[in-house]
Amino acid sequence: MASLSEGEVTNRGSMWELDQNLDRPMDEEAGRLKNMYREKFSSALLLRLAFQSLGVVFGDLGTSPLYVFYNIFPRGVDNDEDVIGALSLIIYTLTLIPLLKYVFVVLRANDNGQGGTFALYSLLCRHAKINTIPNQHRTDEELTTYSRQTYEENSVAEKIKRWLEAHAYKRNILLILVLIGTCTAIGDGILTPAISVLSASGGIKVQNQNMSTDIVVLVAVVILIGLFSMQHYGTDKVGWLFAPIVLLWFILIGSVGAVNIHKYNNSVLKAYNPVYIYRFFRRRWNSDIWTSLGGVMLSITGTEALFADLCHFPVLAIQIAFTLIVFPCLLLAYTGQAAYIISHKKHVADAFYRSIPDAIYWPAFVIATAAAIVASQATISATYSIIKQALALGCFPRVKIVHTSKKFLGQIYIPDINWVLLVLCIAVTAGFKNQSQIGNAYGTAVVIVMLVTTFLMVPIMLLVWKSHWVLVVTFIVLSLMVEVPYFVACILKIDQGGWVSLVIATAFFLIMYVWHFCTVKRYEFEMHSKVSMAWILGLGPSLGLVRVPGIGFVYTELASGVPHIFSHFITNLPAIHSVVVFVCVKYLPVYTVPTEERFLVRRIGPKNFHMFRCVARYGYKDLHKRDEDFERMLFECVLFFVRLESMMEGGYSDSDEFSVPELAGTGGGALTSSAFLQGEKTCSTMCSNGELSLSSQDSIVPAQSPPPPRSSRLLTRCSEGEAASTVGDELEFLNRCKDAGVVHILGNTIVRARRDSGVVKKIAVDYMYAFMRRMCRENSVIFNVPHESLLNVGQIYYI
Repeated sequence: MASLSEGEVTNRGSMWELDQNLDRPMDEEAGRLKNMYREKFSSALLLRLAFQSLGVVFGDLGTSPLYVFYNIFPRGVDNDEDVIGALSLIIYTLTLIPLLKYVFVVLRANDNGQGGTFALYSLLCRHAKINTIPNQHRTDEELTTYSRQTYEENSVAEKIKRWLEAHAYKRNILLILVLIGTCTAIGDGILTPAISVLSASGGIKVQNQNMSTDIVVLVAVVILIGLFSMQHYGTDKVGWLFAPIVLLWFILIGSVGAVNIHKYNNSVLKAYNPVYIYRFFRRRWNSDIWTSLGGVMLSITGTEALFADLCHFPVLAIQIAFTLIVFPCLLLAYTGQAAYIISHKKHVADAFYRSIPDAIYWPAFVIATAAAIVASQATISATYSIIKQALALGCFPRVKIVHTSKKFLGQIYIPDINWVLLVLCIAVTAGFKNQSQIGNAYGTAVVIVMLVTTFLMVPIMLLVWKSHWVLVVTFIVLSLMVEVPYFVACILKIDQGGWVSLVIATAFFLIMYVWHFCTVKRYEFEMHSKVSMAWILGLGPSLGLVRVPGIGFVYTELASGVPHIFSHFITNLPAIHSVVVFVCVKYLPVYTVPTEERFLVRRIGPKNFHMFRCVARYGYKDLHKRDEDFERMLFECVLFFVRLESMMEGGYSDSDEFSVPELAGTGGGALTSSAFLQGEKTCSTMCSNGELSLSSQDSIVPAQSPPPPRSSRLLTRCSEGEAASTVGDELEFLNRCKDAGVVHILGNTIVRARRDSGVVKKIAVDYMYAFMRRMCRENSVIFNVPHESLLNVGQIYYI
């Protein structure tokens, strides 16, 4: 291979540019995406959105009064001071975690309005090179939705950035932390319906003490089966009911709480004095303080939903709803229950229902059941979104995603996950049969998610917000001061049901980590195995390649370079289509990619090769759904690229070949084909670093042209040899090829561990990953390829 110096590379007219890097967006002046997150809303619209957020965001947090006090005192209450101390803990836990930490701090750490653990991770991936799949490119940073900060050389943020980027193990630790938070959040999607529906169903036993617990469990299971069976219909048609139901629920619990304070014991109001927290710890330290803390932890379950469901509403709307409705009503509800328990210590197990006046008992039971269903629905929908984000970032096997709404893209349904959630929900509900053990499992999952969010907020505050280190330390100390004791309390109750959440999280973690590990290793294998342009350009005479009519879409995960499956294909079948387009569907660490910026197109080789590369970019909230227009849009982008290329060439000859940055005049002279090569000198392009080297022009058979004789394989100027096709001719040729038919070429790869691999790696790759590959959807289904135009190319990868 002959390499070129910098001076030779910039010398116009010396050779073609065969750089395999991606080009910039075809239209850098494309319309900016309207950022709804930063829009200013009118007061009336804000109040309307705040009302709607009640049904989506606060259902889980609002149903906690159904089971909190029972989990704090599972063995009953002996002392009034214990109830007041527990109430004081609830009050200040609600103040510090949901109100101060989440509503006023964490909600600001969103990715253009998107919340959740993966949104934080995507935000960090854009501000530091910590993405474990090395498919990023500089053009990705030019997206209108790709925002990032620049740092001064010796600033704290720059040092943190370099520290994170320095070693791969730091990136892996961060990924593991994100996956732990994600897997425990999925566990919430199992435990929330179980405990909420079971607690609400327990109301039927209050009025009939002789009823068996099995009847209550059976009612809960029937409700769960009905809830999950209706998921495929979506919430579009009944979603408008959610907000009124939850608002009615908050009004109910707030009003009942106020009545109970006045009716039973208003001395509970002294719980607002934090000194009772100290007295509570001092009095119960040697008894069951950790059991009580685990129960108090349940008062803030659903807090993570404030952040995870942020995508539906602006931050200010959620802040208004929480501070004006949710927070006051919850305080009244817990205070009223405490007043009732002090007067009826034996009724702590079902204090919520027993504290309701008889006149409104059954209406309250119906509202409670409806609120539990709404809370469960919100958590189930959030689980679908989490799985979708994990899939987009290469951390979950390919599963079927169904749109349930034509109006709202975010409303999705995943059948496989839905039935797994149903089975696990029924197993948890029927297995434990009581709120206490399910509550222990639930609390463990919730506190782990909160700790993960706390740790991820540190680099967010330093890199994204550029906060002073004093503010960062203050945030960490206050958060951990509350969350660490709750974490210890939950861990100490592992043998009392807490193990369930750990088992669920571990199972999903193994699935996600093994899938991501093998995806990264497979990508690295393809990067090292991709073929050079010299090899492609030298194939014609050696194999007698024939250009057959039609267009071949070669799907690859590589965003640059020619994939190994293409060389494997033409080695075994020495023919290629008249037009070849390498298609890469690529997900970026952004929440969405505007449609007008989705496709990147560039030419590979000289014009008469008719070879292109197209990269289709998506965000983690975008869906590559079944769309008959995808193929049409892909083809139209190629046509547009050819026209744009011609317009930007100006006075240059048709034989010149440019990348889009050069066409846009971003610097550097274009490199053209010429008589730089004499004889049969051959070269290749190093795709990974853009190193330029030389190759013979006619060493591959041009489309619809017979193979040239060996003696004619010399590069000459267009003015002295055969002229290249005009733009009109090329466009006509492309359309004729499209009419001849489109063939989709996909790699059907089998991944195996190398023989020298360890036992753990062989189990992970040869058994776990292989099983998941067999169980998940095939590439042809993911890319919506019709079977009549599908061509699979089988290969074995040893990683």
